[in-house]
Order: sequence, then C-alpha cells, then structure tokens
Amino acid sequence: MQKTNFWKDIHKPIFSLAPMEDVTDTVFREIVLSISHPDYLQVLFTEFTSTDGMCHPVGKEKVSHRLKMNESERALLKKMNVKLVAQIWGSDPEKFHRTTKMLNEEWDFDGIDINMGCPVKKIVKQATCSALIAFPDQAKEIIRATQEATHLPVSVKTRTGIKKHETESWIPHLLETKPAALILHGRTQKMMSDFPAEWDEIGKAVKLRDELSPETLLLGNGDLFSMEDCLSKIDQYKVDGVMIGRGIFKDPWIFNPDKKIPSTEEKIQLLWKHASLFVETWGKEMNFNILKRFFKIYTNGFYGAADLRAKLMETKCLEDVEKVLSEVNG
Repeated sequence: MQKTNFWKDIHKPIFSLAPMEDVTDTVFREIVLSISHPDYLQVLFTEFTSTDGMCHPVGKEKVSHRLKMNESERALLKKMNVKLVAQIWGSDPEKFHRTTKMLNEEWDFDGIDINMGCPVKKIVKQATCSALIAFPDQAKEIIRATQEATHLPVSVKTRTGIKKHETESWIPHLLETKPAALILHGRTQKMMSDFPAEWDEIGKAVKLRDELSPETLLLGNGDLFSMEDCLSKIDQYKVDGVMIGRGIFKDPWIFNPDKKIPSTEEKIQLLWKHASLFVETWGKEMNFNILKRFFKIYTNGFYGAADLRAKLMETKCLEDVEKVLSEVNG
C-alpha cells in the first residue's frame, strides 16, 4: 500500500526526536519508544546518511547501517503509530534522486528529510548540509530532485544562517519548494551549539511560512530540555511542533511527561536493556565504545551514580557491564 503524506494527518502539537550521529540508531530509537507516551512522540529520524555513500557500490555497504530498523522497533512504531523518517545529506541533486529511489525500493520509511543544518566543519567543507545556505539555488534543486523521486513526504532540517541570521532571505527559498515540513534550528552554522538558540528567528520563519507556504508544517529546534520548555515554545512562537535533540540526554523519559521521576532501579534496567539490545543488534559490527556515550544518561541523580558511571566507562564488553551492574544490585 502506497503511503500518504503523514504530516497532513499528524495531530498537533508535533513532538519529534532529532537525528543524531551515533545516537539515533535503531537501538536507541527503540529504547526511547519503549518509555515514551504516544501523545508526546510522533516522529523519529534515522542518523543522517550520505547520498555519496549510498550511490557508491562500496560506500553503500559502509553507510546503509544508518538506515537499519530492527523488527522489534518496527513493531513498536506500528503499535504507537510513530513515523520514521530517513534523513539524507549531500551536495549533488542527482545523487539525492538516486538515493531516494533506493529508499523507496529497499526500505520502509514514512518520509525523507534533507539535512541542511549540520554545522560540523568536515561536513560543510564538502559544500553540504548547512553550507547549502550559501547556495539557495542548489538547495532548491536538491529538494525538487528528492521530491520527484518519491511518493513520500519530503521535509528539510536547517539553520538560520551561516555566520549571521539569514532567516528572512534563506527560509523563503526553501518554502518555494513547498516541503511537507520545515524543521528550523534557532542557531547559525557558526553558533554550533555553543550559544543559546534564538527562537525569535524561528518566530520570523513561522510568519514567512504563513505567508508563502501555509501548508508546510514548521517545527522549532534548540534548547528544549523538558516538556515544559516544548509547550512554552509552541505557545509563544506558534510553531506546529518541536524537535528535541540534546534534551534526550538530560532526560530519556522526556517524551513521557506523566512519568514520575524514575527510580535508580528503572534507570539501571533501561541501561541494561540498551546495552543488551546494542550488542544483540550490532555484535562486532559496531565499536562497543559507542555505547559509553549513553551510560551517563542513565547513571545520574542517585547515590553512587558517579562511581558507577566511572566503572562502566572502563568496560570492554557486555559481560563487563553485567558484572558492574550486578555489584549494584547485589
């Protein structure tokens, strides 16, 4: 059955988890799904996947793991009616077209998102992601090439400018292409994540959207660390929804505002579930050390957390993790 534009039917306000490198793989997405409330999480995104890699016979094998979806995740997505969007990046419109066709044929996503926001130097040096803000005509070509290759809705995630805010000149270019959704991070490329997000720029984009492409949904992103933050920004800036990034590290239960403060036992159980599923999913395909960036999410806010975290950072395999955790439970 051909999928329709889910953005048109999604209930508002919309809450989504940002695509993050070495974070939002199928394992972490499943963990987040398992503890979230379906009214407060409607859209998930994959890690960002290179169109250059996808269009290269050898490169495809190296990058396509970013698109992996476990059957257990798929079942949860269906049960909770949460949509999964593949995010892709690059600079060549033709490769966006080819990659999108592959996504149609070989994977089962609900939408395609184009990364025009990543500020990392080694990425923008390739004239990709947030560097495209300086090349609006190329950016529009990329969006249109992607739209032409799929029946799935195409969204764009971007920033407000490169060295300074260019919201009022940049955003209208994107809106010309009538994307299904536009996700705007309230920082420039230069600001990285080192300065507070400037939501007034997102407010400007909302007004431009209302005038130029009212059918495009607009989500705000930046400095959202609680559901209270999200609801406040939605109310103040009239966005259709929000995208949470680093806030998930402060509170993995952020998409479940009815949840009471989790107990130490619940945090430890979730850590073990995450570590077990990671090893079950990736085996030796992924470096075990990737897991360690997640340990601090679960080991905080209770007596002995710092000591436990230090011991977990010394682990080299799942058996080591089990031994450390058994000492806590013992």
